[in-house]
Amino acid sequence: MDIRACSAVSAILVLCSQSAWSGGFYITELGTPGSLGTAGSANPTNTLTADSAWTNPAAMTGVEQDHGLVGVQAIIPVNKFDSSIAEGGGGDGGNAGFISAVPSHFLTTHLTEDISVGFSVVGMMGGGLDYGKNFVGRYGAYRAVLAGLAFSPSVGYKINDDFSVGMGVSVVQTTFDEDIAVRQPGFSDGRVSINQIDDWGITTFYGLTYQATEKLMVGVVYRPEWDVDLEGDVSFANFVGVTPTADEVEVEWDNPQLLQVGFRYALNDMYTLFMDADWEDWSEFSDNTLSFEGGLINPIVKLDRNWKDTYHVGFGVLRKWGDHRVSTGIAYDSSPVNDSDRTIDLPVDEQLKLAAAYGWKGDSLDFAFGATFMYLGEGEVDQTAQGVRFKGEFDTNYVVFAGGTLLYEF
Repeated sequence: MDIRACSAVSAILVLCSQSAWSGGFYITELGTPGSLGTAGSANPTNTLTADSAWTNPAAMTGVEQDHGLVGVQAIIPVNKFDSSIAEGGGGDGGNAGFISAVPSHFLTTHLTEDISVGFSVVGMMGGGLDYGKNFVGRYGAYRAVLAGLAFSPSVGYKINDDFSVGMGVSVVQTTFDEDIAVRQPGFSDGRVSINQIDDWGITTFYGLTYQATEKLMVGVVYRPEWDVDLEGDVSFANFVGVTPTADEVEVEWDNPQLLQVGFRYALNDMYTLFMDADWEDWSEFSDNTLSFEGGLINPIVKLDRNWKDTYHVGFGVLRKWGDHRVSTGIAYDSSPVNDSDRTIDLPVDEQLKLAAAYGWKGDSLDFAFGATFMYLGEGEVDQTAQGVRFKGEFDTNYVVFAGGTLLYEF
């Protein structure tokens, strides 16, 4: 592998997109009314529907009726970069975001009066940006797509009328694509493509709920740190002279631990208030490693992104009357990276969320739909990749999560 390919490899190092989320790229919006409609603030104290199998397994013990919850969520990003410096020429790429869909499937049932079990299938992380091959920042990256799908059995145990605990195990399939241009002065760009590399990993999650008073419930959720080790194909195209022969790549990073605390207060028979806050250990994600195999020279590249831990705070309200439910919410997530360290492949910034949902309760079949609007900050980037500097920010930068669910009691 020659020096041009090595410089490209140094610029590739991982990940996805800024259409990913929750401080970094975890998705807290699950396509369910309690999650979408309260900006996630109801998640830790959710004893209302089967998505508690994922949001807090201890809360399953408080779900009154065995049921399944089936839904889908569309992720609709609008991410438009506006460059002020572009030493390598090129364009701003238009709307780099593209629409995707993720499942929201949940099931919970009571085995005994004290033991409940559940199962969930959720898109827990992901997103994508595609700026196009002529993007001003193409030597950093011009396309990156991440997806993480979790299959999770869980169990909750009611210790007494006020206190419950729970845990779950997630089998997670993570996939990642990335494309980067290789600078070749006097010639057209070369291309390096990481093609659908993937990993199957296992992680756990834990929860508890405490009914502090008749009106106040407290919920706590902990998700530990876990590692991702993706492997798959890499290809090289349009190189002048010697083309690298490596054909496999391995990408590694650690997903951060998360500690979340939530409160639910029944103001009266009509209104319920929610509040949640969390800490996410994104500094552990900061070290990324990429290694090549199958070539004459197989470099191992390490990158420190200088990420830092984040915090989140959210508030929501649920209004019930008759068979109708309406919820609204607002939340804020801090940025995991300073402006000076932000890169174009993962230009995450602070986030502000506004949410609303509507649900209707029938005899055995309920439906709900909702949406969260998430403002993703300016995402300022000032990066030098392969000796070429580009600078700018996102003048339009948001994502809409829109989803619907059907609930069937059995």
